[in-house]
Amino acid sequence: MFGHTNEPFTLERDVSAVIIPVGETLTLREGTPGFITQALGGSFTVYVEGNLFRIAGADADALGKDPEPPPAIPENATDSDIEEVIWNQLRTCFDPEIPVNIVDLGLIYRCEVTPLPDGQRSINVDMTLTAPGCGMGEILVQDAQEKIAVIPTVADVRVELVFDPPWNQSMMSDEARLQTGLM
Repeated sequence: MFGHTNEPFTLERDVSAVIIPVGETLTLREGTPGFITQALGGSFTVYVEGNLFRIAGADADALGKDPEPPPAIPENATDSDIEEVIWNQLRTCFDPEIPVNIVDLGLIYRCEVTPLPDGQRSINVDMTLTAPGCGMGEILVQDAQEKIAVIPTVADVRVELVFDPPWNQSMMSDEARLQTGLM
């Protein structure tokens, strides 16, 4: 299931949810009804009692859904193979309000893969936000970190929020501009 939906659900268990766009976390209780409004990249935007919330993909079962499996990597994967998997994983991170992934929005400024002596890898990513005051910033950073951390051979991940250079619409891919009506 991808994109925008209005699929009804009833929570099958208590679940942690983030209020959009405030970014605060609270618990939605088992038995609470609502609608899935967006299901992209494994996480869900849901509408409950007049508010939008983000539910992490790891909690898909609370909505009666299957969680996303971790990504596969090639045998004897090179650092560039891992970097490609990272970019693919980052393309599964979506702004909860805009149905465009953070790569196509132009929010990822740097992705650096550093091999470690034990065959594992250290990952450093610089990303920005469409607006510096966005309450969902830390949630997007956490989503990016979690999506990278599940990649086999990744030992540690640092995703840093940067605001230089400031983001602007020209950083979006043509596809993203088309999708958001900015082209």
